[in-house]
Amino acid sequence: MKIKIIRITAILLLIAGVVVLLYPRVTNFYYNKNVTQTLRSFETDIDIDNAELESLYQWMVAENEKLFTSGQKDLFDPFSYEQPGFDLTKYGLTDNIVGYITIPRMDLILPIYLGASHENMFLGAVHLTQTSYPVGGSNTNCVIAAHRGYSKALMFRRIELLEIGDPVEIRNFRETLTYKVVKTDIIDPSDIPAILIQPQKELITLITCHPLGGNKQRYLVFCERVQ
Repeated sequence: MKIKIIRITAILLLIAGVVVLLYPRVTNFYYNKNVTQTLRSFETDIDIDNAELESLYQWMVAENEKLFTSGQKDLFDPFSYEQPGFDLTKYGLTDNIVGYITIPRMDLILPIYLGASHENMFLGAVHLTQTSYPVGGSNTNCVIAAHRGYSKALMFRRIELLEIGDPVEIRNFRETLTYKVVKTDIIDPSDIPAILIQPQKELITLITCHPLGGNKQRYLVFCERVQ
C-alpha cells in the first residue's frame, strides 16, 4: 500500500511539474494569437480611406510640440503614467490601439495602447501619458512600457537581450518608423528626468520593471530614429 501511494504521489508530482513547465508556453501561444488578430484588425482599419486619421495625426503632432515647449510640466510623478489618453474608436480604430511595436531581437510584436492603466498593461505595450505620441518628429521621446513578469505573455521579459544598434519599429496608423538602440540604463521609478524629451532628438524609450521578478527599479532602452 505504501509503495502504491508513493508511486501515485510521484506521478502526480510529475504531472504537476509538466503543467508548470507548459503553462507559460500555452498562455503565451494564445496571447500571441490574440495579438495577431488585433493587428490584422488594425491594418484593416487604417487601409480604409479615413480622413479622421489625418486629423488625429495633426493633433498628435501639435500635442508633441506642446509637450516639448511646456517642458512636460505635468509629468511629475509615476502615477502620471496611468492617466488615460483618449478614445481612439471615434477615429475608426476599433481595438483602440494607436499602433504596434516590433522588436526583431526579442522576436516580439505588441499592440500599443494609450495610457498605462492596469487594464491596458495586460493587453500589450502602452504609451506613457505626458510623453510624446508615437508619430515621430524632432524634439520627441515616446515612452513605451510593458510588463516583464506577466505570467501569460513574454512582453518585455527578455528586454536585456537588446544590444546597441538593434532595430526597433513603430507602426502607427500612418507610417512605419524605424529606430535603433543607442543606450540602456537602470533607474529608480521616481527618476522622471531620465525619460523626458531631449532637445533635437527623435527618440522612443522602452521601460519595464527591474530586476526580473522585482519592481524596485526600471530598465530603460533608448532608441533613436533612423532617417
